[in-house]
Amino acid sequence: MILERVMLGILTLFAVSVLIFAATSILPGDAATAVLGQGATPETVKAYREELGLDRPAIVRYGDWLAGVVQGDLGTSLTTRQPISDSVIPRFENTLFLAGFAALIAVPLAIGLGIIAAINEGRLVDRVANIVSLGAISVPEFFVAYLLILFFAVKLGLFPTLATVFPEMGFFDRLYVTILPVIALIMIVTAHMLRMTRSAVLSVLSQPYIEMAFLKGLRRRSVIMQHALPNAAAPIISVVALNLAYLIVGVVVIEVVFVYPGLGQYMVDAVSKRDLPVVQGCALLFAATFVAVNALADILSVAINPRLRRSRH
Repeated sequence: MILERVMLGILTLFAVSVLIFAATSILPGDAATAVLGQGATPETVKAYREELGLDRPAIVRYGDWLAGVVQGDLGTSLTTRQPISDSVIPRFENTLFLAGFAALIAVPLAIGLGIIAAINEGRLVDRVANIVSLGAISVPEFFVAYLLILFFAVKLGLFPTLATVFPEMGFFDRLYVTILPVIALIMIVTAHMLRMTRSAVLSVLSQPYIEMAFLKGLRRRSVIMQHALPNAAAPIISVVALNLAYLIVGVVVIEVVFVYPGLGQYMVDAVSKRDLPVVQGCALLFAATFVAVNALADILSVAINPRLRRSRH
């Protein structure tokens, strides 16, 4: 099963790489013109296109790019003429730090609140949790980010408006400057995981064996903790995995708002400069992360739930 998931992930990444390269190749305009500027002469543009290899067929350029990616070489930036890997790695580490900080708080908080809401279905706690989570999901993340900046940075002056980090920064200083973007991520992700955790637990509670446990006189809390949660673990893990993937892949907006030097900010800057190799490398790295997290979630779901293992035999 693990080998099957790994092979499926590799095929998915191959398909995504084709889509990424094709999508960036058919964009209107010319990368050479964008780099050299509108004042460049046609001869200069032509010579630069030949230097970059843009005059070659797309299939040849894709083959060279894919061969480099397999060897860990994402190519060279058109604007800085530096290896992309040297810039991507530290920025990806910054993105992982931001996502990990948010996940450490959001995951246990969402699962705990989701279980509490399911235990108290229809009561005040459940209603409040539903209203608050639905409201948090409905508000765009960039709007939440700007509100946090307005109140906590501009009016109260408790935190900086920009999440500027650098390699020499201490751990606790890094936590301090990233607290606002982390709060913005936590609000969105926690609300979604809370609702899905509640739905997963309530779905299991409707099963016949759970009804039999209630008929035997077991307390609701005991039935949920001992019978419902182990069987609801698989869908909960899937929900957590999707949101963890979102934290890593979907932080682009938050990074742009707070000018955080992560992979998303790097990709947005590359788009504005039409630095296509950087865009391709960042997009492929995001895709690889998303596929890897979801494959790990599938494996954990099968490992936890024996029924899923038997269904594969």
